[in-house]
Amino acid sequence: MNRSTDTTSRTRSAGTPADQASVRRSNLALVLRHVSDHGPCARSTVAVETGLNKTTVTSLVSELQARGLVKEAGPQYAGSVGRPGLALVLDGSRVGALGVEVNVDYIAAFVTDLAGRVLIDRRIGFDAMGSGPERSLDELTRAVERAMADLDRLGVVLAGITVAVPGLIDTTTGTVVFAPNLGWHEVAVAERLSRAGIPRTVPIAVDNEANLAALAEYTSGVAAGTSDMVYLTGEVGVGGGVISGGRLLNGADGFAGEVGHMVVDPEGDRCGCGRIGCWETKVGLAALVRMATPDHAYGTSQHVLRDPEERLADIEQRRADGDPRVDAAVTEVGRWLGRGSALLVNLFNPRVIVLGGYFARLADRLIPVAQAEMERLGMAAATQRCRFVPSDLGFGAASRGAAGVVIERVLTDPTTIAITQP
Repeated sequence: MNRSTDTTSRTRSAGTPADQASVRRSNLALVLRHVSDHGPCARSTVAVETGLNKTTVTSLVSELQARGLVKEAGPQYAGSVGRPGLALVLDGSRVGALGVEVNVDYIAAFVTDLAGRVLIDRRIGFDAMGSGPERSLDELTRAVERAMADLDRLGVVLAGITVAVPGLIDTTTGTVVFAPNLGWHEVAVAERLSRAGIPRTVPIAVDNEANLAALAEYTSGVAAGTSDMVYLTGEVGVGGGVISGGRLLNGADGFAGEVGHMVVDPEGDRCGCGRIGCWETKVGLAALVRMATPDHAYGTSQHVLRDPEERLADIEQRRADGDPRVDAAVTEVGRWLGRGSALLVNLFNPRVIVLGGYFARLADRLIPVAQAEMERLGMAAATQRCRFVPSDLGFGAASRGAAGVVIERVLTDPTTIAITQP
């Protein structure tokens, strides 16, 4: 039974008349998602595969066209006799989805249209760790306003904004409960942005950056479609996004995936969360920088604001110059990466661990060490079936995933996009 028919029958069985607006909204979403997943496709094909009648499909497609969400792309030949139908594909070229990320040393903005065409992809170096929440939110607001101005010049309507932050997030209020590496406590990010001149019609959401990056990997990354996978951020802090059975694992309060704060060395260094020996003190970018380039370590008097890519270029240059500390540091990170990953494999039994951020840049040297250590310490049956793979989304995975959340919202409810065509 198709979803729209099932919804209607349940409503009637309860003795309550179906809300026609809700039924139409559900059917609009059904048709739009079908075109998104299976396009190009003819109206007749949509009718057959969704269980809706042809007249209804024609009406729904007309409305989706009026909202600028689908378009005709030419004839669809299905091998049958007679005139071919016109194929439908996603349009959404005038609908933009904005994902932004605030991290320790940068702010990123990423915009796609509904069909996934990239409109904006930028990252600026910014010391969020040393700036505090107020200055950081000022900079975030400027990044959002700049993106909105760019979209306005392109004639693109902003469908929504999702903000990615490395920390514990109350997604219902858009509040950062605790972001240890940023030093944020109870920061109302969504409320602050809503007071910055963003139209009230534009929804603003806030979520954990590792979870958003994991969603990006699951939908469009190197392990796309893998139903059981773990994504590791590879930033100053180390977050994890867990896909289990094809779904993001959120936990009771949405705080699942804080793998960087597993205690792996009780005699180790103090973490930004206040505990001793967290995993990210062993494998985070700050740990690598401290070991490989101690003169430029985070928090020292020689700490110069740099984008992560610049830091990695500096480390690679020192390796090329023969500095033995670089290879030793990478090997040490690889060992601890494997040790922590053994715990994740025992807990979640993934098929793939996707390495993001700086892990991906150094994957050729990290993975052999990490794989061997993981297999040494983890359950053999699970670790031998799990492999590390480097992400190809770079440091933009979280902002890309954030934009994807906006697109998903439109696919779920196309009526959030106003009718602009007669």
